[in-house]
Amino acid sequence: MSAPHNAPPTTSPESTAPASSRPARRRPPPVATAPARTCWVVTEGMAGTENQCLGLAEALGLRPTVKRIQLRAPWRWLPPKLWLRPLAALSRSGDTLAPPWPDVLIASGRKAAAPALAVRQASSGTTFTVFVQAPPLDPAGFDAVVAPRHDDVAGPTVIPVVGALTRVTRKRLDEAYRQFHPLVRDLPRPRIAVLIGGNSKAHRLTPETARQLAQDLTAMQERTGCSFMVTTSRRTGEENAGYLRAALAEMPHVFYQAGVSEGENPYFGFLAHAEEIIVSEDSVTMACEAASTGRPVQVVALTGGKPKFDRFHAQLRDLGIARPFDGQLAGRAVQPLDETRRAAGKVKAWLDKHRARLKTE
Repeated sequence: MSAPHNAPPTTSPESTAPASSRPARRRPPPVATAPARTCWVVTEGMAGTENQCLGLAEALGLRPTVKRIQLRAPWRWLPPKLWLRPLAALSRSGDTLAPPWPDVLIASGRKAAAPALAVRQASSGTTFTVFVQAPPLDPAGFDAVVAPRHDDVAGPTVIPVVGALTRVTRKRLDEAYRQFHPLVRDLPRPRIAVLIGGNSKAHRLTPETARQLAQDLTAMQERTGCSFMVTTSRRTGEENAGYLRAALAEMPHVFYQAGVSEGENPYFGFLAHAEEIIVSEDSVTMACEAASTGRPVQVVALTGGKPKFDRFHAQLRDLGIARPFDGQLAGRAVQPLDETRRAAGKVKAWLDKHRARLKTE
């Protein structure tokens, strides 16, 4: 990574009187507390989907057990609707799903949908089952589905959200600010976080785009005197990361390259310290994490794309949170995107009704 005393106890007349002369003290009645709700997060183990489930669980005040499942052949190759016994399709190389069943199950990912519904059925409906993202099965089978608006998922159990759920909270940002402050404290303001992804199913970060971004960042620094906090992905590629490193060499900056730089990724620290954020358009999650900070966001266009991603970025623009990258500083705060807390509020209301219904049955 490049960087630049105790007071004595007091007594009262009552406390020094003989015990037999003191009035008996009534003990307060015991406080009835509800047992903590158990929760599983079930995914294929991919960080993006798992973190969305964890973000929702945390917003619900739950402490989940993470279950990362694997499938046996031939089930891993077949559509989930063809799995006759989903729990039997799980491989021993992954985590098992067995009773006692949890109070709440939050799942995400194509391979987790059918097992999640199987747990709901095996629990006789007592497990409140939530799917995050667009499910590969009928949404009506779940107690709640938290799905991106740009995926156009509809139904009575669907809670539409802008983009992806995140784990960004004020507490987490404050902790990251303190942790990584020594790394960036010498950088001049304004400090700009630059979050670069790379190639995906829908987008490509070409060398031409990387070179142009490097030139644009150089011009931005010369014009504004800003500094940069840059983090790249394994998907960025060494060549593209090299263009950025070379352009930033003579500028005030910190550069973290995933898979190359040593130490903990300061990603959340960069978000916490940034006055503004630049993000590549390939990752919905990364854009939503940036949007959750209350800092203005600029989006760098990449080659390719899909209509649903175009719809998502248009939603951020309509909310006044983001705009296409133009190298100009906004210099103002924006309304933070807080879809995780909003969705959690709706899920909690449905969960409370679910638990109340179970008590009457």
